[in-house]
Amino acid sequence: MLMPKRVKRRKQFRGSMAGKATRGNTISNGEFGLVSLEPAWIKSNQIEAARIAMTRYIKRGGKVWIKIFPDKPVTTKPAETRMGSGKGSLEYWVAVVKPGRVMFEIAGVPEETAREALRLAMHKLPVKCKIVSRAELEGGAGSEN
Repeated sequence: MLMPKRVKRRKQFRGSMAGKATRGNTISNGEFGLVSLEPAWIKSNQIEAARIAMTRYIKRGGKVWIKIFPDKPVTTKPAETRMGSGKGSLEYWVAVVKPGRVMFEIAGVPEETAREALRLAMHKLPVKCKIVSRAELEGGAGSEN
């Protein structure tokens, strides 16, 4: 599971997921990418499940890049605990994903293989996604809005 080696502070505020992704919204390494269409917190185990689904399908051919990292700690209080008495303990790590963020990239495999691998990864994630090619994202970036 992905998580930071060390952090400056153990617990963090929840923050906001308003707006579109301004960073990480282009395909930088691969040929095809998986782009988020809605804002969400993606847990480290969901990222790992998507990675495994992709690498299994491409049978160790090609290369997969994970463009998101779970660096936000999420805390929860124990069940049936009264209000108060401080913030809960750290439960899991999440990556904050905004619409337009490229989450995974893939290269070195044929287009239909890449699209199917990304489709399988899409089912492991809690957000609506779309599969894009490098050409689509660069060509259609200015004409969308």
